[in-house]
Amino acid sequence: MPEIKSKASSFKWFIFLHILLFFYSLSNVCSKMAAKQEFLSFKFILFYGCIIAILGVYAIVWQQILKHIPLTTAFCNKAVGIIWGIMWGVILFGETIKWNMIVGAVIVIIGVIIVVKSDEQ
Repeated sequence: MPEIKSKASSFKWFIFLHILLFFYSLSNVCSKMAAKQEFLSFKFILFYGCIIAILGVYAIVWQQILKHIPLTTAFCNKAVGIIWGIMWGVILFGETIKWNMIVGAVIVIIGVIIVVKSDEQ
């Protein structure tokens, strides 16, 4: 019975990790938005401040997650940020998805699955 509880707990922290990675991906959105603003304008400082706040929260929560998930699993899953980057590019900036981006995203997903499956054994 304790093993089931352990897997459920690990799954919970795995979900928290991916919520954190989603949140972290927003720093890239803010960065691109800041780059479109006039240097030191109100909007530039606002977006830049958001980047700093997101990265600060990310750093603290990342350390808490590492207490519950193996470093290899957590670090490997950071690559999911590439997929979020593609999605943000399409949704917010009107970018187009090219075939090589899809291939790269699939490779990332396969890599994450392999690492997570190997940690389960």
